[in-house]
Amino acid sequence: MDARQPLSTARNHLWTPRLSLTSCVRGVMTRSTIGVDLSPVQRFNYFPATPLCCITWLFTGRSEKVIASGFPVPADAPRRPIPDGAIFGGPHERPSATWNPGPVHGMMVALMPDAVRLLTGIDPAQWLDKIAEVREVLPADWIAMCDAVQHAADDHTRVQLIQDFLDPRWQAARPTTPTSAARYLDWAQGLAVRAALSAPGRSLRQIERRIKEWAGQPMRELVGVGRAERAFFAALTAEREGRVDWADIAAQGGYADQSHLCRVSRRITGFSPEALRRRISEDEAFWAYRVWA
Repeated sequence: MDARQPLSTARNHLWTPRLSLTSCVRGVMTRSTIGVDLSPVQRFNYFPATPLCCITWLFTGRSEKVIASGFPVPADAPRRPIPDGAIFGGPHERPSATWNPGPVHGMMVALMPDAVRLLTGIDPAQWLDKIAEVREVLPADWIAMCDAVQHAADDHTRVQLIQDFLDPRWQAARPTTPTSAARYLDWAQGLAVRAALSAPGRSLRQIERRIKEWAGQPMRELVGVGRAERAFFAALTAEREGRVDWADIAAQGGYADQSHLCRVSRRITGFSPEALRRRISEDEAFWAYRVWA
């Protein structure tokens, strides 16, 4: 799927959480292509590997999971229908893609995995690279919240419902040593501090085991995503200033060299840093990256 087309007028938006939920909710993304004429190529949706857990709703339209071994995915790549209704997704070690047969209006709330574990008892590691209907995964009160969001009148009301549901539960369950979710790297480092201060046992192996239990992935994976995100935002800043130097960005990001950054970028996004930068600017299918930026 190499052919790129002009960006559409689809409506995409990122809602940031209220201050009391910043260590629980990373953000809420919405997208509507209703009334927008998209080509089949423009109906793909690319997502990076992520430590986050997500709940996704489609209020209008349908979605299909793309089955592909490499990126970019071919236009005729096999696809599997995603069930209607709210869908829970665990952390993803690999990038992924979906496709919409027609117009859609949907919402995705991105949740920190350690928060999901505290609030629901779910082990994020058991849902690594998996999705399922929320009724197969979440407790009854969460399912009721998901149903309320599904039938709400508008996106503003939906975001309010999500936050009003999570806020009292998070204030009651949140750890005494909080972690910031402003950036993945800050969160991962905060998670390590929390694990080190938790009793009993403070050996390196016990700390690493505790982090994987809370987040569903080992510390090295969390730090890897955090450094890649930092490089991503550094590249966006450099692009605005008209001086994208990948060797310099790699050095500032703590990578051994530019090749190291390229390998990590391909593992997390499926693309080299420069190819990803171009596609974010030019390719409709990379709308989620643009919203996050």
